[in-house]
Amino acid sequence: MDMDIKMKMKSLLTFVLFWLVLLAVIASSPVRSLTLSPSLNDDVLGLIVFKADIQDPTQKLSSWNEDDDTPCNWKGIKCNPRSNRVTELNLDGFSLSGRIGRGLLQLEFLRKLSLANNNLSGTISPNMVKLESLIAIDLSENSLTGSIPDDFFKQCGSLRYISLANNQFLGKIPGSLGSCATLAAINLSMNRFSGLLPVGIWGLSGLRTLDLSCNMLEGEIPEGVHALNNLRSINLSNNRFTGQVPDEIGSCLLLRSIDFSMNLFSGSVPKTMQELSLCTYLNLSVNSFVGEVPEWIGEMESLQTLDLSVNKFSGQVPDSIGKLRFLKVLNFSSNSLRGSLPASMENNMNLLALDISQNSLTGDLPGWIFKSGPNQVLFSEQKAGANVDNPISASLGAYLQRIQVLDLSQNSFSGELTFDIGALSSLKLLNLSRNSLIGPVPGTVAELKSLEVLDLSQNQLNGSIPMEIGGAYSLKDLRLKANFIEGKIPSSIENCTLLRTLIISQNNLSGPIPAKIGKLSNLEYVDLSFNDLAGRLPKQLANLPRLLSFNISHNNLQGELPAGGFFNTISPTAVFGNPLLCGSTVNKSCPAVLPKPIVLDPNTTSDSIPDDLPPNVGRKRIVLSISALIAIGAAAFIVVGVIAVTVLNLRVKSSTSHSAAPIAFSAGDEFSRSPTTDANSGKLVMFSGEPDFSTGAHAMLNKDCELGRGGFGAVYRTVLQDGRAVAIKKLTVSSLVKSQEEFEREVKKLGKIRHYNLVALEGYYWTPSLQLLISEFVSGGSLHKHLHEGPSGNYLSWHDRFRIILGTAKGLAHLHESNIIHYNIKSSNILIDGSGEPKVADFGLARLLPMLDRYILSSKIQSALGYMAPEFACRTVKITEKCDVYGFGVLVMEVVTGKRPVEYMEDDVVILCDMVRGALEEGRVEECVDERLQGKFPVEEAIPVMKLGLICTSQVPSNRPDMSEVVNILELIRCPSESQDSG
Repeated sequence: MDMDIKMKMKSLLTFVLFWLVLLAVIASSPVRSLTLSPSLNDDVLGLIVFKADIQDPTQKLSSWNEDDDTPCNWKGIKCNPRSNRVTELNLDGFSLSGRIGRGLLQLEFLRKLSLANNNLSGTISPNMVKLESLIAIDLSENSLTGSIPDDFFKQCGSLRYISLANNQFLGKIPGSLGSCATLAAINLSMNRFSGLLPVGIWGLSGLRTLDLSCNMLEGEIPEGVHALNNLRSINLSNNRFTGQVPDEIGSCLLLRSIDFSMNLFSGSVPKTMQELSLCTYLNLSVNSFVGEVPEWIGEMESLQTLDLSVNKFSGQVPDSIGKLRFLKVLNFSSNSLRGSLPASMENNMNLLALDISQNSLTGDLPGWIFKSGPNQVLFSEQKAGANVDNPISASLGAYLQRIQVLDLSQNSFSGELTFDIGALSSLKLLNLSRNSLIGPVPGTVAELKSLEVLDLSQNQLNGSIPMEIGGAYSLKDLRLKANFIEGKIPSSIENCTLLRTLIISQNNLSGPIPAKIGKLSNLEYVDLSFNDLAGRLPKQLANLPRLLSFNISHNNLQGELPAGGFFNTISPTAVFGNPLLCGSTVNKSCPAVLPKPIVLDPNTTSDSIPDDLPPNVGRKRIVLSISALIAIGAAAFIVVGVIAVTVLNLRVKSSTSHSAAPIAFSAGDEFSRSPTTDANSGKLVMFSGEPDFSTGAHAMLNKDCELGRGGFGAVYRTVLQDGRAVAIKKLTVSSLVKSQEEFEREVKKLGKIRHYNLVALEGYYWTPSLQLLISEFVSGGSLHKHLHEGPSGNYLSWHDRFRIILGTAKGLAHLHESNIIHYNIKSSNILIDGSGEPKVADFGLARLLPMLDRYILSSKIQSALGYMAPEFACRTVKITEKCDVYGFGVLVMEVVTGKRPVEYMEDDVVILCDMVRGALEEGRVEECVDERLQGKFPVEEAIPVMKLGLICTSQVPSNRPDMSEVVNILELIRCPSESQDSG
């Protein structure tokens, strides 16, 4: 009700503004107002009122001046040269925002209106098509919302073109649309229209183009389609249409493009389609069509694209396919086709892409593909009696140079790969995986200079990886997984500088990993697991800047893992099965490399002193006794100790202390040096380096440096002497923490947890009344700040949000692998570093409590309202890692929607999980995405991510996925083409 009142007020204000402008012009220019006709003023003032509702950040409308006599010279305006009346308003791509106001209704002679490719919002006026002179309306590529009134097209006059594509309109398509007899083109694609189509649409005899794709429309295509006898293009893809395609479709003889993909159509393909001899594009993919691929398909002789993928077609590929001389794209993938490809397909000379993957095709790979010229048989499995002088072969050279995509994967093809594949000179993707191919990988792959993807995985190939592989320098994705390939990884692979994915696991490869792989700076996914690789890992691998996954498990590698980069956070499972590897990741210390000691014999003469001693070692006999050496060492130790204590006392006295006890440096563990204990002083331990706060100790607990407060304490910022900033958390759980011994043991465990997406714990400070945790300082602030407190114009993009979700998931997964439960997942505990990467903070603090009491936990994380899993309130349910998964699920929805987990309205309380779940059930989950992202996010990622968030917030803990599974799911959402073979 309030929204209706606001809309009416807005309309009233616009109306008043219109008349105020009119009166102002009349008052300021009495002479002009007498000489100009009222009709001319209507155009000028109508456009000025329209502009008043628009934001124009790039000043494209700066030429629109209300003092002008005519708008005909304004940018985006065209007029009738005789009457000087506006006939065309074209503001396509002007970067405008705001609403479409009533001012346009004054343009009585407007014939063409285009406001496409802007960011206009709100609803559209039901009176817009009352402009009877309009023949074209284009409002596509905006953020317009709401439903279209039923009578919107009731007075459509001479309207010939209407496009509302790529907005957010919803509800039913108005029935009045079917009464616009003059319409030639309708484009309502990429909206949220639902329900049945108006029957009248199928009777628009003048219609040439109909695009209703990417909506939620349903129902069947009725009889009577033959009335669309002028139709050239029809696109109903990505909806919920059901039933059979009517036979009358064959009566639309002018059809050139048909797209019925991604619906629920069933039955067989109408035989009448063979009459559509002008049709160049036919896409029936992702439906439930059954039966054989019809033999008559060859009669559609103009076809350039034929896509019947992901249906239930059976039988063999018909010979008539060879009649389609203009065919460029053929996709029969994911059906139940059997037999072999017909030899007649060698006549498809213009084929650019062939995908017949995921069927049950058998026999040798088609020889008509892998011939490079006359007299050359390229398959060893070719029948012995084959005619090597086949006349067709002479013309195949040109054809082979055209094909770019060849996917024959997941069939039952056999034969040996001994052909000259180099003839396919334009090939960009070759996928022969999951067949029964034998023989070596031919070295002629080096001739494929355009090849980006080569997938030969899961066959029975043998031999070695050809040294010539480096010649295929455009390779981005190389997969040879699960074959019988042996030998070494060729060093020439360094020439494949674009390589992002290298999957050669489950083979018999041996020898070392080439150090030159460290030069492939684009590498993201590497899987070398389950081979016989040996030797040390090259240190150069640590320099790979984009590495996301590196699996070397189950080999014979040895030595220490490279230090730095990805290898600081590599998962233990990625290195498992290499008994000679050492380092913290495999929980095995590496043997120290010490120089051979110099042993001095006191009875040695000067002539026998080693020549490699330093010059200051004289030629005198060394006769110092062991007791003398001990005495000298003890004296030196005492002197150093006195100096150190004196210096420390001076520092403590000169600093402004904000704590109950002075700070004394200590290191009673394996992380630091010179352990000391003193009951009257504090104990400061840094896990790496010297604990030096000499330039920042005064600010450790200074309120001016406070960053924030949480359930476990306040956080301050301070600076080390080397200029490095750190964060200090002053724990406020002193009465609850464990003993010093237990406290230190737990903190040291947390200090060993290292991951790129976790805030590193650098050290701690202990006294019985004051405990501090020292962590790395993350400069970008919290996720909560970015989502809810930043300026409205400075919001996180979808790319940033997905990266934050994925990085947070990886950090939590690493915690769980280390048997650490966070307990307190919320947006204020996710920090963003300078490069936009998330870092999970405050993990494992509950381990510092004497017991994991639910009441104590709840009181300490009460600020996490809305994130807490329901098991916190149920004493009979064990608290596990699944409570973190629940909090993560809430966090996911918070990131995507931009809303807090719990929001208090005037008359209601909105729980984010319930809101998203309800929207999903009602089919409007896209509406939940942060309004600041509207039109700027991929629906195919956003919706699955929100669904994942809902799964993570299941009321039953066992129904929630593990965080490692969550990471895998997110990777698949981000890269849907990546199969699970990527390791």
